[in-house]
Amino acid sequence: MIPFVNLTGQREKYRFELEKAERAVLDSGCYIGGPEVSALEKELSAYSGVPHTLTCASGTDALTLALMTLQLQPGNEVIVPDFTFIAPAECCAFLGGTPVFADIDRETLQISPESVRTLIGKRTKGIIAVNLFGQCAPFKELRKIADEFGLWIIEDAAQAFGARILDSTKGSPTSHNNKACAFGDISITSFYPSKPLGCYGDGGAVFTKDEALAQRVRTIANHGSIGRYDHQIVGMNSRLDALQAAVLRVKLRHLDEELAVREQNAALYDLFFEEYNASTPKELQVVPQKIAEGNTSTYAQYTVLAENRDYFIQKLNAAGIPYCIHYPTPLHSQGCFGAPIAECGTPLSANGNNAEWASRRVVSLPVCAFTNVSGIIAKLRTN
Repeated sequence: MIPFVNLTGQREKYRFELEKAERAVLDSGCYIGGPEVSALEKELSAYSGVPHTLTCASGTDALTLALMTLQLQPGNEVIVPDFTFIAPAECCAFLGGTPVFADIDRETLQISPESVRTLIGKRTKGIIAVNLFGQCAPFKELRKIADEFGLWIIEDAAQAFGARILDSTKGSPTSHNNKACAFGDISITSFYPSKPLGCYGDGGAVFTKDEALAQRVRTIANHGSIGRYDHQIVGMNSRLDALQAAVLRVKLRHLDEELAVREQNAALYDLFFEEYNASTPKELQVVPQKIAEGNTSTYAQYTVLAENRDYFIQKLNAAGIPYCIHYPTPLHSQGCFGAPIAECGTPLSANGNNAEWASRRVVSLPVCAFTNVSGIIAKLRTN
């Protein structure tokens, strides 16, 4: 069986380093916080170019911490993409806010700035922009909108730690601040095992350039405590354990080489689907997610839009190739948000909005650095 994400292959490659790091933590007796967590936070800051990094228990906790730090109040509205995992909207609703669903671009699948602009009202406090499937959202346009209306931006880089927005005139990064996790007032990522940088369980981190925001995040994550048994605000308990930190420190050392392989794997898929579409009727074609000009992608997964998804899935099943559907239902249609609701960025037409259009077509394929994409393509050619 081909794994969708080959975590076993990754562990085998780094086994010596991982076991050494794991043993050091277990022998130390320091399992919560301590030097491993502090070292990881410094290394994540150095990698991202963002001065303040605070680890926590999960990507979802990181979003909750960000919203609490920005003092989201019941009744406040937050604009989130309609086509993504539920966490951004869920965290907003959990704190009493109202998620308002913006439509997406049909090619990049990222949140649409034009849709965001139409949704801003008197109760709007901010925007959560998701770096979907591994590339950064259109932050230049979103920042202009946020500044115009006095809104904050949370960057959800759960799928994109290591992605960049390049200087398109030079074709190279202009600075560390062109990396994912540098574009929000607060940014977050996830270390869920299947992510490009993943640990052995749940884990996450919050990033900010603002020292005051960083201190508030740290306080909220520690029961609102500014000193032992001194709780000035209501907080929560969210922390990354030392064993996960040790694992992440090992994997972070290899992240760039893995991202390079993911990019090579994606290029193989791109070439295959270009050839496939040249000899396939339009109604059966499969189009890869577009990587916007100037963006790199971590390819958290390799996502395509299949005009006839059932037909394409039959081919995948016949070839024994695993796949996932990210995501089959737009958030505005989820029952937990009282679907159907009106707060959707693009008025519904007979064919629905772009989020609905994409949800009927998306399929994700294996692409991690330990996946034999050439072998997968060979199987597709013969089925």
